[in-house]
Amino acid sequence: MTLVGSMFVLVSLLLLNSTITGPTTFCSSVHGESRQASIHEYKDEQFIPKSNAFFFHGGTEGLYASKSSSNVSPDKPLEGKTFIRFEDVVFLRTRESANAKNEMQSRTGLIETIILEVRDRERIGDAFAKSNALCCTPKLAQEKFCTVGEVIIQHNQDNPLWPLRIQTFFEGKNQEANMLPTTVEINSTGLYYLYYMFCDPELKGTIIRGRTVWKNPDGYLPGRMVPLMTFYGLASLAYLVLGLFWFLRFVQFWKDVIQLHYQITAVIALGMSEMALWYYEYANLNSTGSRPMVITIWAVTMTAVKKTLSRVLLLVVSMGYGVVRPTLGGVTSKVFLLALMYFIATEALELVEHLGSINDFSRKTRIYLVLPVVFLDASFILWIFSSLSKTLEKLQMRKSMAKLDLYRKFTNSLAIFVLLSIAWVGYELYFNASDPLSELWRISWIIPAFWSLLAFSLLVVVCILWAPSSNPTRYAYSGETADDYDEEAISLTTGVRVSDSGTKLERKEKKASVSTDLVTDQREDLEEDKRE
Repeated sequence: MTLVGSMFVLVSLLLLNSTITGPTTFCSSVHGESRQASIHEYKDEQFIPKSNAFFFHGGTEGLYASKSSSNVSPDKPLEGKTFIRFEDVVFLRTRESANAKNEMQSRTGLIETIILEVRDRERIGDAFAKSNALCCTPKLAQEKFCTVGEVIIQHNQDNPLWPLRIQTFFEGKNQEANMLPTTVEINSTGLYYLYYMFCDPELKGTIIRGRTVWKNPDGYLPGRMVPLMTFYGLASLAYLVLGLFWFLRFVQFWKDVIQLHYQITAVIALGMSEMALWYYEYANLNSTGSRPMVITIWAVTMTAVKKTLSRVLLLVVSMGYGVVRPTLGGVTSKVFLLALMYFIATEALELVEHLGSINDFSRKTRIYLVLPVVFLDASFILWIFSSLSKTLEKLQMRKSMAKLDLYRKFTNSLAIFVLLSIAWVGYELYFNASDPLSELWRISWIIPAFWSLLAFSLLVVVCILWAPSSNPTRYAYSGETADDYDEEAISLTTGVRVSDSGTKLERKEKKASVSTDLVTDQREDLEEDKRE
């Protein structure tokens, strides 16, 4: 595999995983629940027909079992408890459906609330006759295992109350049916689904309002997101340690700092701020049950800025900025324009991912937001590869051995990241294929965490290779054609003493040579810029 090919695989894999899946899509499932995490709000939601029933998916979350009662304070009975609480849930049927009923009847319509653990999914519907029926029919009722007009549930023998059914009835000609305030305690760890269902075709057009609150023993954070909060906390500390190391080197060799070092500093600061903001956002979500919009917008914006500057950093490093060329020349405006477009596209996509609702945007609409990000990422990729290839070529032609060695180390590091990325993508594909219902929700956090860890590791490599030092010639720009031969070192090795006049003459010749080479380099860079 060539260098360009290896880098293409690496960045493409990172692009596909960061853009299509994303590290923070755990707040809601594909079934359309609210992105307000543990508080699921229903705003005039419609029921969907399926088989001989109508249903609405009210939420899915990983929940840990409640803590033992001995550890719970009498003053706070819900502390340490895991529960699903129904608040102000109202069902509204159409006026035509209500008028068709007898006002004297006490029960003129039934809505069933069903809570089940993912392992009990086969217990909903006609599991015996294999008829795809969800609701009990007169024929099935003759077999005496269900009631006509109700959802068929085969209860778990180990826990006869589960899957749990809660019934709410319409009365007379009332259009509204209020579900009684209910708190369901969860005593077994698992992935829980909540459905609202009805079997009466005359209730078609019924909508639901209200909300449910889901809580784990230690807070409102969904089970799949709990490990991520710890990860973001540790990641922010890791960025802090890296920033401290970089700051000490920066101060120690501040006279030898080049422009590239300031860009690396900015990426470290943004990474630290990004991880800290996500940790704070998750911590606040855990304590309140809802996502603070202001904090989330800041975190999303910080992520978009960091992604943009990280790509710009990789691009200018590949161009040899500060190493083989003193400035970016005419391509500066092009780099800025590409970065600006990428930031806008990424910000829009991230805001939809974290603040919007799945129901607000169809799959096709979301693709329209993803495509610009993919196109701009591809532009970065192609530009990075072509620039790095030219930089290596130039260093080989000039025989700049120290700088060539630096870029070879950078290339070898990228090759390692290629292998890690390919291996992890293979594992991720296997993980998703073998767990379509998210039964492995307790370990699914490692998928997005790995990509964040990989990005941090790549930044560490850049920091090590381009760390400020007392020997800046190994990475700093120089017009000399043989910049790794030090004049003083040669005279010390050979033992030749150079007179003052000789030294002055050599310095003049050296200065003239540097000026000539500098003009030549600038001409070459200008020609490359025009070609690009």
